[in-house]
Amino acid sequence: MSRSSGIPSAAPGGRRPLRRALVAVIGTLGLAAAAATAATLPANASAPTPPSGWTQVFLDDFDGAAGSGVNTSNWQYDTGTSYPGGAPNWGTGEVETMTSSTSNVALDGSGNLLITPRRDASGQWTSGRIETRRTDFQPPSGGKLRVQARIQLPNVTGAAAKGYWPAFWMLGAPFRGNYQNWPAVGELDIMENVQGLNTAWATMHCGTNPGGPCNETSGIGGSTPCAGTTCQAGFHTYSMEWDRSTSPEEVRFYLDGVNFHTVRANQVDATTWANATNHGYFVILNVAMGGGFPGAFGGGPDGGTEPGHPMVVDYVQVLQSSGGGGTTPPPSGSRDAYGTLQAESYDSQSGVGTETTSDTGGGQNLSSLANGDWALYKGVNFGSTAARQFSARVASGAAGGVSGLVEVRLDSRSNAPVGSFAVANTGGWQSWRTLPANISSVTGTHDVYLTFTSGQPADFVNVNWFTFGH
Repeated sequence: MSRSSGIPSAAPGGRRPLRRALVAVIGTLGLAAAAATAATLPANASAPTPPSGWTQVFLDDFDGAAGSGVNTSNWQYDTGTSYPGGAPNWGTGEVETMTSSTSNVALDGSGNLLITPRRDASGQWTSGRIETRRTDFQPPSGGKLRVQARIQLPNVTGAAAKGYWPAFWMLGAPFRGNYQNWPAVGELDIMENVQGLNTAWATMHCGTNPGGPCNETSGIGGSTPCAGTTCQAGFHTYSMEWDRSTSPEEVRFYLDGVNFHTVRANQVDATTWANATNHGYFVILNVAMGGGFPGAFGGGPDGGTEPGHPMVVDYVQVLQSSGGGGTTPPPSGSRDAYGTLQAESYDSQSGVGTETTSDTGGGQNLSSLANGDWALYKGVNFGSTAARQFSARVASGAAGGVSGLVEVRLDSRSNAPVGSFAVANTGGWQSWRTLPANISSVTGTHDVYLTFTSGQPADFVNVNWFTFGH
């Protein structure tokens, strides 16, 4: 969301420049929702009972009289157009004024919270933004944290939805009262949506702005459509699991129980990860109007935008696991084919070395790759829309005349490659290039092997990361 950052409003709101935003839409994952029936549950469904091994540490089911405000022992209102001393327009260029009025933030009497944008006779917009009083949400050492909400997005689409920007997200505790330390303190966008599109975005923000190891102001993001019913036409469950029981540590994002985006600690340097995660977080719900993200999809609001369509929140729930328990792994696997797959995050390998990289973002790269070496990445989810492209970040200091192939094989090293590209000397073992290749159409979830083949025994390539595209 970046809407709370203390940097100029042109930056966090624009963290998805137009080109990147369009790429995100084109690359939307075609995942099948394992819990498509969620939309058929009643609007006031109770929060689920914590699974075995998990403890509930926060819940608001938004029970209360129709027209009443939120429970202020759980939530505080953000009002006006900025934090005190923070960036104007919440740092994103959005145009509304946030209020504590029940016209904008109220219970519906049926177990839901309504956050409703309004436009007055003079054309000025108001809306609502609330955040938890607690700022201590984080997993215990070696355990997990799950933050989830069941939400129906504002039920408006097309031209009438121009400028709508609902979100369910979190900010690092050190931000509260400082308002100048974004994005270093971390931001976890569990759900963002704009313009009434049937797409949910999830993003982790960290590091420095602009650029830096987390690619700010865009962050490390992914997206997926709502299945069964659209995000606007029905309720869906949006959740995040922050897992300290894995190595590397992971932050996973889910829609209706399906993991569609994962960020791993080894995607950035250790200091960046520590600055973003060695503290608690607080939770935010809001509906903005206008700003950088809607601006990347046509802008707004304008005279054709319809006010009065609320984001409806059934519950917000926070769970913790001390380790050893938790949910069954999601059926879609744990790796997003269209995210950045760090090469050193392999599940197994042969002949592969690792080293610190000088490439943008830091971290490590695979090194000393030669004929017959390979690395395995389990459970890579390509979705239902076929991937047809592969690209990898590579470097080579091989001697003249030495070259080889970087190949992609699925499910077995003995299977024929679905695609490959050739690489020779790029100017040095830390002189990085992004090289593309076409691949045979791939859908579903597969174990991916990177294999390295050449006609001679010398090392011929290093690999930092790879990804797939449509």
